[in-house]
Amino acid sequence: MKKVSFSLISCLLFSFLTIVMGGEKMDISFIKWLGHDTFRIEGEKVIYTDPFKLKDSEKKADIILITHEHFDHCSPEDIEKIKKEETIIVATEDCGQKLMGKLKIVKPGDKITIEGIDIEVVPSYNTNKKFHPKTNKWVGYIFKVRDIRIYIAGDTDYIPEMKNFRADIALLPVSGTYVMTADEAIKAALDIKPKIAIPMHYGEIVGSESDAKKFAEGLKGKIEVRILKKE
Repeated sequence: MKKVSFSLISCLLFSFLTIVMGGEKMDISFIKWLGHDTFRIEGEKVIYTDPFKLKDSEKKADIILITHEHFDHCSPEDIEKIKKEETIIVATEDCGQKLMGKLKIVKPGDKITIEGIDIEVVPSYNTNKKFHPKTNKWVGYIFKVRDIRIYIAGDTDYIPEMKNFRADIALLPVSGTYVMTADEAIKAALDIKPKIAIPMHYGEIVGSESDAKKFAEGLKGKIEVRILKKE
């Protein structure tokens, strides 16, 4: 009998465990974390969320989603780096006063379709701090790419509305101070029940990878967490 290599055994074992634990591992290689709350998501369109401190060489955007007007989320300088003539910028009213181009102004509760991408606008606010008041009508987004529902939370605490959010992938802040702590983000993930949760809002202004790791540890065996490397 030929010897079976260790690598082959490992591969077979991984495949078996994947099947037992609920199917193939979801491919999220189309989601790139560029730091803070900035993601580049490539599917039917190239979508950016809250572009901040971008490289000059970044790909041009079809759609840019802005959650609120703070400088680290609504950065005209960074938007200009990825904007082309046809780019549509989805943003709150106070952001619209700072930006140029094709703007779509939104508020919580709106549902829109842009370039074939379905987008739900959801509330994003603080409950126990004053940085992001509910009255400002700042937002997060749930949008569909490659038939996958993605939730970008924006700067928010753990809020009651999250019980009604449904997404396959949830991009959640974990650093505390201005947003949810890792412990609060765990509660949010358990409410939303995504297939994959991705921590964000750390490593730039507040928070560190230890917050992301704490978030992952708290959801072990409940929800898959993937900590992305900054591109």
